[in-house]
Amino acid sequence: MKTIINSPHAPAPIGPYSQAVLYNNVLYVSGQIPLNAETGELLSGTIEEETELVMQNLKAVLAAADMDFSNVLKCSIFLSDMSLFARVNEVYGEYFPSEPPARETVAVKTLPKEVNVEISCIAGA
Repeated sequence: MKTIINSPHAPAPIGPYSQAVLYNNVLYVSGQIPLNAETGELLSGTIEEETELVMQNLKAVLAAADMDFSNVLKCSIFLSDMSLFARVNEVYGEYFPSEPPARETVAVKTLPKEVNVEISCIAGA
């Protein structure tokens, strides 16, 4: 059975999608961008600050499903420019100090709202 997961502590979807969907004990979390959940405003800061907010948004959605980063099986990272990889990776790595999930990182032409980083994940109970 499919269950829609929403957290008031993560940005509300800006389109026809859910923050996450839980199916057969697997959580599929939609891509998060550096949007402030309280104000709906984009963070315009360093790539490290943007990545930190993205990770906090993911954390909030995971928590709404009674999960945390230890449940994450795979992440997908989308960057506006591959030159940002090392700086994003440094912040991202702080959330996975051991047994990190599978992952891919790709640079794309543009991201929603012209942000520099978007991260999605899949987690298991």
